[in-house]
Amino acid sequence: MKKQTFLRILFGAILLAVTCLALYFFPPINERISWRLANLRTQIFYWLNPPDQIVLSPDQQIDQIVQATMNAYGTQSSPTATLQPTLETTPTPTITPTVGPTGTQIPVKVYLTGVPHEYQSFNNCGPANLSQLLRFWGWQGDQRNTRDALRPNENDSNVMPEEMAAFVESTTDLKAIIRYGGSLATIKALIAAGFPIILETGHDPEKDWWMGHYVTINAYDDSQSIFFAQDSLIMPDFPIPYAEIESKWWRDFNRVFLVIYPADREQEIVSILTDDFDLDTNLQNTLELNKNELSQLSGRDLFFGLFNQGAVYFKLGQIPEAVAFFDQAFSLYQTLDEDQRPWRVLWYREEAYQAYFQAGRYQAVIDLANATLSMLSKHGLEESHYWRGMSYEVMGELEKAKSDYEIALELRPGYGLAQIAMERIK
Repeated sequence: MKKQTFLRILFGAILLAVTCLALYFFPPINERISWRLANLRTQIFYWLNPPDQIVLSPDQQIDQIVQATMNAYGTQSSPTATLQPTLETTPTPTITPTVGPTGTQIPVKVYLTGVPHEYQSFNNCGPANLSQLLRFWGWQGDQRNTRDALRPNENDSNVMPEEMAAFVESTTDLKAIIRYGGSLATIKALIAAGFPIILETGHDPEKDWWMGHYVTINAYDDSQSIFFAQDSLIMPDFPIPYAEIESKWWRDFNRVFLVIYPADREQEIVSILTDDFDLDTNLQNTLELNKNELSQLSGRDLFFGLFNQGAVYFKLGQIPEAVAFFDQAFSLYQTLDEDQRPWRVLWYREEAYQAYFQAGRYQAVIDLANATLSMLSKHGLEESHYWRGMSYEVMGELEKAKSDYEIALELRPGYGLAQIAMERIK
């Protein structure tokens, strides 16, 4: 009798385990449970390995390098003094009546219907927002389709704007452009003309650290000084005050924006963006915008201001200037309070890797990638692996390079640069 009871209990336990396992892999249930398990695993990893205590530094003696760089430009003052000149505070912009970039008056309130809201699956912010914007233009699909193309490996921690724009251009008849240094007037003018827009912004949730976040803006209301976003993480029609966009979170990503539009409406985009439609001019304008506000910034905001300048100089092909600003940014990073350090910054932005690599500072790339990748409980940043692999390759450490390229391709199978690199060292 005892043996039969034991067998019944054992059989019941096995049946329960098999049933639970089957239910876990049932897609609707798996989507709801797997991200919670992944999040719990990540929280445990961060509790054991506090990422904000890791210093992002491209070199052991970065302060000396910063000073040497500034001296090379004929500047004798210290890097800190260079960053902190006193300028007049920028006045608060007038928003009534609303005037677009071309000087034309636009409505004080606009709400674009037809932008469907999707709650994102785990870590699927980019694909979800892209899906929302594409569906406004009649695209048939949802974030599962964009996710399958943009991050087929669930461990891929981020999708960059360039990947999203490439998806639009390669799989639809629509066009996509990415520009920097955006303004409230530009956002409102685009919406008033019928073009919803994706912004990449900073996000600092309670009980977590700074991270990147996409929002799809489809409405504004000057009477309340707010935008409305289809926020895939929080809620539909999420209100965002103008002040938060203009002077806070958008700066973290150089005020970048992504616009999708039919090819036959391009002239409308040109008339709204004017000279910013040309990318080189847009970068020069962004450089000036950033320069004018640097002296007004401090702490983490100043870090991003410096990082943004480095990124713009890199995109303009001015590598020494780019490296000088990245050196200053990372030097400042070391002085930030731990709870203010944006340690995820290189998850979303690869310009520092690119600039240091172009400058021949391969060990700096490796140091930054090592620090960034040490913050992950598993592989998840293909760009960090790629640029570390490139540096290893140039330094003759081909097995290490090959390993990084393989991981990059595992995370993003269609990663063209990594594919080319693998072919090169076979």
